[in-house]
Amino acid sequence: MNAMDTRAAAQRFADTWQHGWTHHDVDAIIALYSDDAVHTSMPFRAPHTGKQAIADYIRWSFTGESDPHVTFATPIVDADQAAIEFRVHSLDNATPTTLAGCVIARFNADGLATHTRDYWHTSQNG
Repeated sequence: MNAMDTRAAAQRFADTWQHGWTHHDVDAIIALYSDDAVHTSMPFRAPHTGKQAIADYIRWSFTGESDPHVTFATPIVDADQAAIEFRVHSLDNATPTTLAGCVIARFNADGLATHTRDYWHTSQNG
């Protein structure tokens, strides 16, 4: 995959996650991943392997969250990888919360994410 294809895949990933998270559209988000993708949320958690495990994790992470305002920055791309910062302002179990983080994604020749890794932190705004 050349840099331009990776840039397009990374921008599609960011745009789809931004819209999908805003609307809790797990199906749109999971379509970004290869069947055998591996996702790690935070450095010391066990990875989620395969689309179903990743979808289950995403559904779980949306539980209790309402009215999210989601923004993803322009991806920083190198070879077949991208780093993308994100920020989410929401009500988490009725408490105003901000989540800020970064996802690092590797893409295959079809533009699907094969490996993703998140680093994030939350802050209570209330």
